[in-house]
Amino acid sequence: MEIAADPPDTGTVDGVEAHAPVELGEAEVAATVLAAESVLGKRFGVRIRLADPEDLGGSSRSIVLRVKVASSPFSLPRTLVVKRYVQRTAPRDSWVREAVSYQLFTALAAEERMCPELFAHDSDTNLLVIEDLGRAPTLAEKLHGDDARVAEGALLSWARSLGKLHASTAGREADFDALLRRLKPPKDKDPLAVDGPVAVAELPALLLDGFGVATPAEALDDARATLGLLETGRHRAFSPSDSCPDNNLITNRGVRFLDFEGGCVRNMMFDAAYLTVPFPSCWCAYALPRGMAAAMLAAWRAEVRVMWPDLDDDEVLLPRLFDAQLFWVWLSTWQFLTVPDVQQLGSGGSVPRPHQTDVLVARWADLARAADRMGKQATAEHAVTVVAALTRRYGQRALPVYPAFDH
Repeated sequence: MEIAADPPDTGTVDGVEAHAPVELGEAEVAATVLAAESVLGKRFGVRIRLADPEDLGGSSRSIVLRVKVASSPFSLPRTLVVKRYVQRTAPRDSWVREAVSYQLFTALAAEERMCPELFAHDSDTNLLVIEDLGRAPTLAEKLHGDDARVAEGALLSWARSLGKLHASTAGREADFDALLRRLKPPKDKDPLAVDGPVAVAELPALLLDGFGVATPAEALDDARATLGLLETGRHRAFSPSDSCPDNNLITNRGVRFLDFEGGCVRNMMFDAAYLTVPFPSCWCAYALPRGMAAAMLAAWRAEVRVMWPDLDDDEVLLPRLFDAQLFWVWLSTWQFLTVPDVQQLGSGGSVPRPHQTDVLVARWADLARAADRMGKQATAEHAVTVVAALTRRYGQRALPVYPAFDH
């Protein structure tokens, strides 16, 4: 997998579109290279010539190229990555969030930078020029490999890196907001704040009309309470929004996060749930082997406790983590039932994935167990009922573990 900041996606909740790569014509490639030369020229005040563009896949929303720095009076890397949002299809907010996210990290010390460095950006052409991290494998490739020990190490490294990302951006929301204001901030800073409340409001009717499942008042109250995570001022840090395995490079300098189209500052419990669900915004998610989620959570916790000592207390962390899990399960179910693109996602692509219904059933089953542990009996019973209804409709297939652990 290349450094492409928008690699071929497997379908996400924050960005449901399937991101199918498009065939690039010579004119589009040439225009993107010329635009990148112009942006770099304005940034450095001299002409910088780029050559030998290599298509890194991109998506229906963006063009992503690796280019060689053919000539420059400055000492620049040998190659760079250029990402240009296609204005006719890409939401303007996505470019703004990604540009601001890279700006935030580029301003940090090198050891705190958890993503490629930003060299230049331009709002007129919706273009970014970023560091090329080479041909490092993604977390997805490790999970779909044939070495369980390597996959386990990659997951733990990713969990620690996510904790470092949160700790290094604690207290930087004002900086992020200031950068947003310079580029005309999106209407909603957190993408989850758009669909989350709608999902909680509409899912009970969808379950009743489509599956005959009634939602008890107490279970609905539990779901409504999760919306408080969208507003709380505690435990806030930068979130990539889409930390699916394809968007994490395993480099010799540690894990590097990619694809910040939904980048924002929000309650980091939404990200922490990626460690235990796992990957709740992704339809490419398999199951984890027993004990793996607990080990990942411990690795993340070891990093964030430096900034948030209260998270060492299970009575503080676990209820919030449960709320995030409940939020994601309701949101992903609502999107499965209302967004056509989700159900159209097949099992093909460069990385195999289980069927969405198997993922959905597994998430509700895990939610039932988590709710039972938390003493949320109405939510636990509701989740069991949903599992039964989904199973009757779609069949019963156990969600397999990632291929690397299935040997």
